[in-house]
Formats: sequence, structure tokens, C-alpha cells
Amino acid sequence: MIAGGGLFLLGAVLYLMQRVPALSNLPGNIVIQRENFTLYAPFGTMIVISVVLTVVLNLISRFWK
Repeated sequence: MIAGGGLFLLGAVLYLMQRVPALSNLPGNIVIQRENFTLYAPFGTMIVISVVLTVVLNLISRFWK
């Protein structure tokens, strides 16, 4: 149930990320649009989020002790 909830939150965040102009236009984000199909692969956004979360979690773990 926790994994399902996590996947749901991840999907919701990715869906809402494309609506934020500063994050949706990063280099590395791939958007392919066809007649009945749209693929949005936010690789650049995922890298930025990964770096930010790594810094935040490292800061929290250092001060949590």
C-alpha cells in the first residue's frame, strides 16, 4: 500500500510539474507530440529534484543526530 501511494504521489507530482514553466522547459526534458499521443519524459527535472532532495536529506540527517 505504501509503494502504491508513493507511485500515486510521484505521478501526481510529475503531472503537475509540466504546468510549472520554469521546470517544464529545462534542458533534458523530452516532449513528443503526435496526433493522439503525447509523451513527456522530464529527465532534466528529475535530475534537479534528485539533487535538491539529496542536499535537503543530507542536511536533515546531519542535524537530526
